[in-house]
Amino acid sequence: MSYAYLFKYIIIGDTGVGKSCLLLQFTDKRFQPVHDLTIGVEFGARMINIDGKQIKLQIWDTAGQESFRSITRSYYRGAAGALLVYDITRRETFNHLASWLEDARQHANPNMTIMLIGNKCDLTHRRAVTTEEGEAFAREHGLIFLETSARTAHNVEDAFINTAREIYRKIQDGVFDVSNEVRGVTSFFWMDFLLRKVFKMSDVLFMVCSGHTFHLSMVLLFLNVVCLLP
Repeated sequence: MSYAYLFKYIIIGDTGVGKSCLLLQFTDKRFQPVHDLTIGVEFGARMINIDGKQIKLQIWDTAGQESFRSITRSYYRGAAGALLVYDITRRETFNHLASWLEDARQHANPNMTIMLIGNKCDLTHRRAVTTEEGEAFAREHGLIFLETSARTAHNVEDAFINTAREIYRKIQDGVFDVSNEVRGVTSFFWMDFLLRKVFKMSDVLFMVCSGHTFHLSMVLLFLNVVCLLP
């Protein structure tokens, strides 16, 4: 399926806050109660529609363990949006937000949109961080804020789509250069134009490389993935 834009996301936050569960709920609309800890990074994708434009979200789910922080930092550079997640039932995950935000601001595009997410809001009886505290942190640091539940899907859709809406607004305002993939936003039409210009592509093209033949669709799929790598 063709799309107008490709937005790259990164999901960050302490281990065990529900980052992988949020991604799974958004991409597959299901909740997995027992989930292995993410090693390094995992990847998911989904198409959405904003103002009549088809937009592909490519989402990197990062490990929250300190031992993987250096790997996580390398993925900030190519992201247009970040979901900064804490667990409302674990105070320490909220206390660590400033450290995660400092990393994001230091290593990412300065125009990256950051959505602060207080996850596991279905566990109200175990709440350790109030909604007002989350709102205050977001307001102080210029972030968007939502509380979500990966288990019930509450606000999960809004978290990803509202982030995309803000990125799309920045495109309309000229903040993002869609021809520069380092900004985390790619125009499908720009990528298609560039490929055709470089390879002098016709509507049906086969490339021969080292004795192997690749169809244009395979080239586009390859570039869609490679452009996310640091």
